[in-house]
Amino acid sequence: MYRESMAFLNDWKQRKTRKPLIIRGARQVGKTWLIDEFAKGFDVFIKINFEEHPEYCDFFSTNDVTTILENISLTFGKKIIQGQTLLFLDEIQICSQAIGAMRYFYEKMPGLHIVGAGSLLDHVLSQLQLPMPVGRVEFMYMYPMNFSEFLLANDEAMIVEFLATFDPAKEISTVVHQKILKLLRAYFFIGGMPEAVKVYIETSDLLEVERVHESILTSMEIDFTKYGKGGDFESLRRVLRYLPRGIGKKMKFTAIDSTAKSTDLKQAFEKLELSRVVHRISATPSADIPLMQHTKPGYFKPLFIDIGLATHVLKIRLMDLENLMLINEGELAEQFIGQQLLTRHPFFIDKELFYWIRENKDSNAELDYLIESGNSVIPIEVKAGKTGILKSLHVFMMEKEKNFAIRFNVDLPSLTQVSTTIKMKDSMEQVTYRLLSLPLYLVNFVDFDHPYHDKL
Repeated sequence: MYRESMAFLNDWKQRKTRKPLIIRGARQVGKTWLIDEFAKGFDVFIKINFEEHPEYCDFFSTNDVTTILENISLTFGKKIIQGQTLLFLDEIQICSQAIGAMRYFYEKMPGLHIVGAGSLLDHVLSQLQLPMPVGRVEFMYMYPMNFSEFLLANDEAMIVEFLATFDPAKEISTVVHQKILKLLRAYFFIGGMPEAVKVYIETSDLLEVERVHESILTSMEIDFTKYGKGGDFESLRRVLRYLPRGIGKKMKFTAIDSTAKSTDLKQAFEKLELSRVVHRISATPSADIPLMQHTKPGYFKPLFIDIGLATHVLKIRLMDLENLMLINEGELAEQFIGQQLLTRHPFFIDKELFYWIRENKDSNAELDYLIESGNSVIPIEVKAGKTGILKSLHVFMMEKEKNFAIRFNVDLPSLTQVSTTIKMKDSMEQVTYRLLSLPLYLVNFVDFDHPYHDKL
């Protein structure tokens, strides 16, 4: 399987300004597999898995880089040579000393390629308040496979190449469009967890995919014992199993369990967030950048780690993909778009997602996503079908005086001029803007910095 982050690693390998790299992401998103593949480009590969061999943490009882590498070389029987060796420290969160030692590798041996990865790294940093070697390491963030990677895994490279050259003036055949929609709906169920994708490709058995999903969720629950303080197992499990039902909705902890303490559920959510099992979409009433400076405290929606795991928790059982119709399609479409937005380049940024809210007595409104584009903001509306009411979008465009918006749905692409009137309090207001409507599957291929403004 191909992962887009491999290009990032190859660039990192050649870059003269390279620093020791730490890969962050949830468990089972493919971090170890990616480095194992990347290692094929090196003469020597040494992998230390601290979960399997916690005793190897003893290597880092000193900050003397020469001594550390000498002990590793003697243990593995391999000579470590700068520029030729890749040293991989897997599950690095188990050995905090190894994280601290990263700075010394950068200072004393900058030519060595060293990578660390950890699924629960954020827990260690928050609980132990471990001083990171700031400025002496760099990060890469990994997520489940996006739809483009899913297509490639299913031998649909020609479709990926076609979509990568998309232009609003370029027509998409109805037959091709329907084929891609079928693949998209398959992704809704299978998702992007590499093991689930691999099993589907090898067996075409959706029951086997379900088994993988349940296994992944169980392994996440087993991880609860490693969350440290505040790791209330039952609260964590309740929140984990609720999250797919909360997609597209403002997070209200009382909705999870009205009999449980909201503080316990809130703490559980934050633990899952540190594990990157859930990502928050922050609410903002503003359209000014940077959006993070205008978020509304306590207002956010949950984005689950993976759409395939979400459909599994929602008990959407499918035995074939020939006539695939899903319940909760509106929420799942929103999950799909958010999940794809997280996987956008660049991979060295821990991305934040935002949505717009307007809470006035005369007119409440909500938009699914806001995307920063240069010095402006692009509003994004997500629809599961071909049509839908755009009242919230009209309100946003009028109130924020914007002239360009994007709608994702399942219809063929179109670029139109919207001109309508909306009722605000006791008056009728005119609103005019350009609307780019795109099928959901094109989200991976849109250049949000240059989203076809001049094509209308």
